[in-house]
Amino acid sequence: MNSGAELQVAVVGVGLIGRAWTITFARAGRQVRLWDPDAEACGRAKDFIATVLDDLRENNLLGGRQPAEVLALITACATLEEALDGTGWVQECGPEKIEAKRALFARLDALSHPDTILASSSSALLPSAISQGLKGKHRCLVAHPINPPYLIPAAEVVPASWTSPEVMKKAEAFLSGIGQVPIMMKKEVDGFIMNRLQGALLEEAFRLVANGYASAEDVDRGIADGLALRWSFIGPFETIDLNAPGGIADYVERYQSMYSGMFEQMRERVDWDGPVLRDVLESRRHLLPESDLADRQVWRDRRLMRLRAHKSEVDKELSR
Repeated sequence: MNSGAELQVAVVGVGLIGRAWTITFARAGRQVRLWDPDAEACGRAKDFIATVLDDLRENNLLGGRQPAEVLALITACATLEEALDGTGWVQECGPEKIEAKRALFARLDALSHPDTILASSSSALLPSAISQGLKGKHRCLVAHPINPPYLIPAAEVVPASWTSPEVMKKAEAFLSGIGQVPIMMKKEVDGFIMNRLQGALLEEAFRLVANGYASAEDVDRGIADGLALRWSFIGPFETIDLNAPGGIADYVERYQSMYSGMFEQMRERVDWDGPVLRDVLESRRHLLPESDLADRQVWRDRRLMRLRAHKSEVDKELSR
């Protein structure tokens, strides 16, 4: 990052992901400049942010700041040049279309300071595809959030083959410094880490319903009231390390053959958009009418706030 710009960030594209990143940066005390090709988008983003900040404050998730202080750190810019002026980190949150991202990154590369890190929020497009051919491609990477990043701290940091190791180190330090948990990938792969793991789980979830083994509701219960309770504070490798007397090697010796046998049954691919979709939709709409989706999203986020606050408090208590 260019010297003196560590406290200033530009968010380019302020839809769902952009406004969530804005909260994340601003509550950490960073000055955030917003720009979007839609002239009215920045105003809508600030209006949304204002509706979230009180809930975050009540759950002690504003870093000790008041909502008004956080809002004061957010500035809407009329031009991209204005947004980029003096910034050390650019978080691109444009449409998930490769040609659009290539064009936007070409502008970012041309207009920003040569030491500014250019990070894309892309959830699927590889950083090499986005930054190929750019003069400053060594400073380009993907910083993919788990939405919303102001509640879920993990962020995948994905390099292209030409991304500078020094840029990766600075990205890790920057994200850690704003309270996120950077997941540092060694090289790029389709889906990164989170979507590959989530995809594997979804494949099996659809398969279980399609083949009549369980309902969609019970599959959801198995995660929410089962596996996710452990996964909310430890990952899959630590889970199995703690689930056998002799640790992970003991677990592998005991259970690998069981999983190997199940894997053969998991090779069948179920079309998510096939007949199984009817069963899943019927289950979901019985539990939650489509008209209630927005309210349920608010319900989800408020529970995530409580969980994040609880985890932060417990971590502090156990580290004393």
